[in-house]
Amino acid sequence: MRKLSTKIWILIIAYLVLTIAFMYIFADFLYEKFYVEDTKSEMVEIGENLQSMYTGGKVTDTFVEKVEEFNRHANYDVFAVRNPRELSACVPFEIDYNTLIGPNERRILLKGETVTKIGYEERFNREVVSVILPLLDQNRLEGIIYIYYPLAKITELAKTEVAIFIGGGMIFALLIAILVHQSLKRLMRPLNELQTAVEKMTEGDYSTRVKVASKDEIGMLSEAFNHMAEAIQQEDEKQKAFLATVSHELRTPISYIKGYSEAIQNQLLEGKEREEALELILREAIRMERMTNELLQLVRKEQEEIEMLPIVLSETIRESVKLLEGQAKEKNIRMMQKLDENIIVQGDEEKLKQIFINVIENAIRYSNDNSQVTILCYESDHRAIVEIQDEGIGIPEEDLPRVTERFYRVNKARSRADGGAGLGLSIVKQLVKQHDGTLSIKSALGEGTLVTISLPIMEED
Repeated sequence: MRKLSTKIWILIIAYLVLTIAFMYIFADFLYEKFYVEDTKSEMVEIGENLQSMYTGGKVTDTFVEKVEEFNRHANYDVFAVRNPRELSACVPFEIDYNTLIGPNERRILLKGETVTKIGYEERFNREVVSVILPLLDQNRLEGIIYIYYPLAKITELAKTEVAIFIGGGMIFALLIAILVHQSLKRLMRPLNELQTAVEKMTEGDYSTRVKVASKDEIGMLSEAFNHMAEAIQQEDEKQKAFLATVSHELRTPISYIKGYSEAIQNQLLEGKEREEALELILREAIRMERMTNELLQLVRKEQEEIEMLPIVLSETIRESVKLLEGQAKEKNIRMMQKLDENIIVQGDEEKLKQIFINVIENAIRYSNDNSQVTILCYESDHRAIVEIQDEGIGIPEEDLPRVTERFYRVNKARSRADGGAGLGLSIVKQLVKQHDGTLSIKSALGEGTLVTISLPIMEED
């Protein structure tokens, strides 16, 4: 498989070669076009100056000699002849008069016009620029001035310069190819390192990082990769910790159930001890069932999409409180509610109920008997604020940042006794996040806990 750097290198060299070729063709075109045209114009001008020396009548020897004298010092071959048929004697090769000055050329010359020709002439068997000017006297063609210049000299000059141009271009292209190769090698080094890092990550090495050596797009890509790798590594560590915690949490109730079941099967427990063992087995089985359900809920909440509908928040809170009245009465806890009836949010009613039930149930569970749980709902800064305040045991300050983590429990012994698995607030946090809300918890030991949930209010059209 061809590397990206090789593809870029080939592409740059191809463009460079095309550029040089275009420059050669274009330069050759301009050179031939302007040089030849300039030569023709100069020849016409010389011819017109010589033509102005002719005063009419027969072409004299003196006139012919003046033209020949000019020819010895001119860059072009210039001849003047009385009879155009004599021209064959003036050129360095034999030529047929009728083919040199044909009927068409003769008609043009008789009109007093100049004949110019550029290109290949079969009669000369070469490329030439030729200019023929008439010497007229009373509409009689007394003679002509013939100027010609072989284009072979121009072509050879062009070829010499083009050869230098092509040679220089090839050397330049070679140097550019080497420089581009080295530059691409240096430029592609971070991408090669990135590729190596990706391969390591696919093998499970999430600790790999790439060096950010620049602030360009490649540097930004490397930095983004490092952030991604860090996030994946943290998620992997969380997943490993989660699995370890699940294993630990399940190991304890399984050990209880297995141990007491074997004891009962082997008839090692009798009477009251047997009844207590059966109660413990049932309690641990219920705790395992609850933990499993909460784990399934937590995983499902992270993946499923919720259906957002207009919800009257006060009604949802009251329904949640009503479901927990039995637990509150058992501890003689007063449920005080002060709710704004006009607040409407966009949300999933069942998920909102689950949020409030989890938080209020915790407030009841960790409150002292004969105390009060206060639930407030009001609007602030275009958001719905729900506050749930209890007068319970409170949470130590060092534990507050971690109470929403999975399986984190402040009082593990008490939580295990009441069946808590430390997943309730994790589920609440996830559900609040899905509603674009925020969750905050404040607490003081022996004074109680305040849970504040902020949700966006539905905007009116």
